Amino acid sequence: MKNRILFFLLVCTTTVIFGQKKVPNLKLKKMSGETVMLQEYLKNGPVLINFWATWCAPCKKEMKYLDAYDKKYKEKGFSVLAVSNDSQKSISKVRSYIRANKLSFHVFLDPSNQVIKKLFANAMPVLPTNILVGQDGSVLWRHFGYVPGDEKKMETEIKTALQPSL
Repeated sequence: MKNRILFFLLVCTTTVIFGQKKVPNLKLKKMSGETVMLQEYLKNGPVLINFWATWCAPCKKEMKYLDAYDKKYKEKGFSVLAVSNDSQKSISKVRSYIRANKLSFHVFLDPSNQVIKKLFANAMPVLPTNILVGQDGSVLWRHFGYVPGDEKKMETEIKTALQPSL
């Protein structure tokens, strides 16, 4: 019986996560407190939305690649938007981590997990979670977790998203 329930939940979660074809025009809160809309970034080109937290070791390992890709493909209109899911209490850790590692991509705060909930309904994905969004708002690629080597697949997906402009 337990296995049937788990299977049902997995099917429902998968449908919610992968059934979504376009992302909503999300409201994102910068570390400065300023609010911007996702559409502002999509006007320029594809966007990689990265959900992470300072307590997540795989998230931190992935950051150097995200920063490199943001710098490498910025002139093609590509952006990395890193959305921290740290709690309100640990927001200062987010700021200090970004500064200490000299990361230059856009960082947003989502301590109440509202952004991630809008994208994943009731399912909370594994961190890090990456969603590559095309300029038209369509979901091009999703990836959950990070192990060394994943960055190669990520760059391939980014290049494919940029194909018309490369």
